[in-house]
Order: sequence, then structure tokens, then C-alpha cells
Amino acid sequence: MVPRYTRPQMAAIWSPEERYRIWFEIEALAAEAMAGIGAIPAEAARTIRERGAPRVAAISAEDIARIDEIERVTRHDVIAFLTWLGEGIGPEARFLHLGLTSSDVLDTCLAVQMTRAADLLLADLDALLAVLRARAMEHKYTPTIGRSHGIHAEPTTFGLKLAGHYAEFMRGRERVAAARREVATCAISGPVGTFASVDPRVEAFVAERLGLVPEPVSTQVIPRDRHAAFFCALAVVASGIERLATEVRHLQRSEVREAEEFFHAGQKGSSAMPHKRNPVLSENLTGLARLVRGYAVPALENVALWHERDISHSSVERVIAPDATIALDFALARLSGMMERLTVYPRRMRANLEALGGVVHSQKVLLALAQAGLSREEAYAAVQEAAMATWEALDSPGGRGFRDHLLANPKVAARLDPAALDAAMDPERDFRHVDTIFARVFGT
Repeated sequence: MVPRYTRPQMAAIWSPEERYRIWFEIEALAAEAMAGIGAIPAEAARTIRERGAPRVAAISAEDIARIDEIERVTRHDVIAFLTWLGEGIGPEARFLHLGLTSSDVLDTCLAVQMTRAADLLLADLDALLAVLRARAMEHKYTPTIGRSHGIHAEPTTFGLKLAGHYAEFMRGRERVAAARREVATCAISGPVGTFASVDPRVEAFVAERLGLVPEPVSTQVIPRDRHAAFFCALAVVASGIERLATEVRHLQRSEVREAEEFFHAGQKGSSAMPHKRNPVLSENLTGLARLVRGYAVPALENVALWHERDISHSSVERVIAPDATIALDFALARLSGMMERLTVYPRRMRANLEALGGVVHSQKVLLALAQAGLSREEAYAAVQEAAMATWEALDSPGGRGFRDHLLANPKVAARLDPAALDAAMDPERDFRHVDTIFARVFGT
């Protein structure tokens, strides 16, 4: 991921330095477990820890260059690391990696990295949820128009809109938490997962120390359906980001202007047009969401490996694991900031709500006529006729509104007097159950 969309804390998880530190921890823990069951001398495990830990903790760019140099000869990244590590440990390094295969280290490391990344993403989601909750409460009763197909439908509140996004991100949080559990497994089981050369107690020890659980059945790798579930969970969260970003983009359109991204002092919207205030953050989020969703497909394709293992998944994961988590981390933080400072225009919302002369109350009038004794077919025809006449009169000077067209229809006038019609068209009727919905979403 490019630096522009990278936050340091997430990037650190995927850095070469951190990867090598995790590799060492896995190797050191495995040695300690082996010493504990008498498979290697206790002194050897102690030496590995005492000499290796400071070396890896202080790993430098020069050290990484040295590892890369060794890999150019060995053509094997884990062997290159073990060779470099052994140079600082001495003869006891012969007890490193005893009975293990490279995937034991690589897959367990990836599990550690993915769980740490998930923890950051869960914190990001918590921050976003807090913002959405606060803004939803702020605009719980702010009237606005609900739209279907992009066309005015019926009144709603801006708080209800935000409550819907809150509920979606809460579901997204649950999916990420489940995906974290899904990938939090450890495999220290040897070349084809049979424990032929390493005791299962070693795996259990390493898993417990790393906050993981042993993989029930590993081949030479941890099954990739786990990883596919993880990246699919991230993709669904990204889609939620795009849905909210798309809403903001629409609301900021000049013709709508119900809400807009905060415009900073000194900010420029266009190099050519000084008046421009563009929805650049939400557009950026739309693009980042496309990237994160795109990583789900190769993760799904990684599931079908040959036999006990091939390495077709490896190159994919070296790209998608850091990139997907880094991009989503950035996007969630950006969305939180954008929504916290979103500028809302209640008066414009009210004006748009009333812009079509009252036709947005058509369903309530239809129901009132049906309850007053008119058949549904007759009621629908009368209400639609009045609504279409109102549509056509919108641009006419002195054109009548929906209420007037309704009262001009004898069938309507015979069933509903002006007071009954006004009661049917009262916007407050649309908001009677806002508290009920909020209680469902946020609790009482």
C-alpha cells in the first residue's frame, strides 16, 4: 500500500522487522517447549532466547540486507533468516527449527499478524460506531426525505439514516471479530501435518503463548478457507463504507445540498473553479472500498491448493494481507473523521422534503381513503391522479399543491374533509416509531 493511505500502527505489523521478530518468537517458543519435554537440552533453549532476542529486537536495515543476501543464495526466506539468526546464537542454533517445516513458522506468523491487524480494525470500527451513534442521536428527529430509486418516497429522519449505517457497521464488527477467531490458529505440526517429527505438545505450548489455538487438522499449511473468511469479512465492511460514502456524495450534490463534508480553511476544491466544494473524502473512500473488495477474490481462490500444500497462495498473501488491512484501517479512520465533522443542513432537508407539493404523503392519504370506505383501487386512482397533476404543476406559476388537487376530486372530498386530510398528511405521523427503531439499534 502506498504511504498516502497508510497509518503507521497498521504498517508496523507488516514490516520486515516485525515479521522477523514474530518468526524468532515462534522458533524460541518451540525450542522452549521441546526443552520442556526433554527433546532438546534446556540450556540450548535458554541460549536461543538470551542471544536471539536482543539480536532480533535490534534488527536493522543492514541486518535485513544481510538476510536478503543469504536468500539470494538459498532461494528460501525462512532458511535465510535462520542462517542469519544462527550467526548470532552460535552452536546452539542447531536446535532451532528442529522438526518444523517452513509453513509452521510462516502460517503461525501470519495468524499473529492477522489477529493483530484485526484488533486495530475492531478499534477503528468502535471509533466509527461511536461517531455514528452520536450523530444519529443529534439528528434523531431531523426531518428529511427518504428516497427510493433516487426519487422522493416518504419522510424519514436523518438520524434514522445514520442509525441504519450504525447497525450495518455493528454487524460488520461482529463479522471481523468472528474472522479474527477464524484465523487465530497455530500450526507446528511438521512437513505434512502428521507431527511425525515434532510433538503435538510443542504446538499447544506455542499456540497458548501466542494467544492462538492449535489448528485441528493442518496439512503442511493452515487451511485457507479461514483466510478467505477473513478477507471476505473485510470486503463486507468496505462495502458498508462505500454505501455511507455514496450517501454523502449524493447529499452533497448542488441540487440536493442536505449535507456536505467539512470544508477546511484554506482548502481548495478546484484548480480552475474557486467556488468548488467537492466530496473528495467520500469519493476517496469509494475507491479504497473497491480495492479492499478486490482482495476477497484471490483469497477465495487460495483455498484450493494442491494436495497437502503448494505455494500459489504465498505471493497472493504477501500482497493482500498488508494491503487489505492497511487500506481498510485508513478508510475507517477517514470515515470516522468525515462523519464527525459532516456539515448537516436541516433547513435544506425540510425544503427538499416539501419541494414536491406534498405528494410524499400519498400513501397515508391512500390508507385514509381506504379506511373511510373507498375501495383500494378507487383510492389509488384518485390519489395518483392528484399526485400526477401536482407533478405537472410544479413549474407552473401559482400551481396547486397536492392537498388542493385532492380536495378538488369529488371522491376524495366525499370521504375526507380538510381536517381529516390534513391529519392524514401530518409529517409527524411518519416519526411516531423513531424511538422504537432507536431502541432496537442502540438499546433503551
